[in-house]
Amino acid sequence: MATFTQQTWTATQSIYDAIIAHPYNQTLADGTLESDRFTYYVQQDSLYLRDYTKALTLLAAKTDDAAEAHDLLTYARDAIDVERALHQMMSETFKIPATEVQEPACFAYTHFLLAKTSLAPYPVGLAAVLPCFWIYREVGLHIASQTVPDNPYQAWIDTYSDPGFGAVVDRMIAITDQAAEQSSPEIREAMHLAYRQSSQCEWAFWDAAYQLQRWPV
Repeated sequence: MATFTQQTWTATQSIYDAIIAHPYNQTLADGTLESDRFTYYVQQDSLYLRDYTKALTLLAAKTDDAAEAHDLLTYARDAIDVERALHQMMSETFKIPATEVQEPACFAYTHFLLAKTSLAPYPVGLAAVLPCFWIYREVGLHIASQTVPDNPYQAWIDTYSDPGFGAVVDRMIAITDQAAEQSSPEIREAMHLAYRQSSQCEWAFWDAAYQLQRWPV
């Protein structure tokens, strides 16, 4: 029988396919992505990771499993490290200025994650944060297989196609599957929905960068 995460991946395959086909990721892979779109993405991703760290920390506080709590806190720390690396890249490589404004897609996604990890049951919070791990790995691996020599965005591609990141994703999948196995059918249904909604937010995040979406008022 398929695991919870296998079932959920299959059920949301069309969202992942839309992410891969999105012109942001297509042009990132071939190195033709416009710099203003990458600037927008990096700025928003830096702000996203701050709240993602909080979401992982909230989950760590909810579990009675010491190993899971340790790993979740480790991944929260790693997210901070990635944010610092992004700031360094912004200031040194791409000359991207920092911002403190979460634009609509980033705002909606982070507040969704914070709501699920603080107010929903622990397994639902796990399902909500999983797409950021899992989809990013698959996108990173896909783009790495499609990239061109001297791609100006190779550092980003290398981050998410790295085997070390892949091992982290495998651990998060295992934690989520274990939680699903111990949950009621109602909780598993809520987990499916949370995973789907986060996946949709992932697509919206890339689309916002491509469209350079701003608050309309």
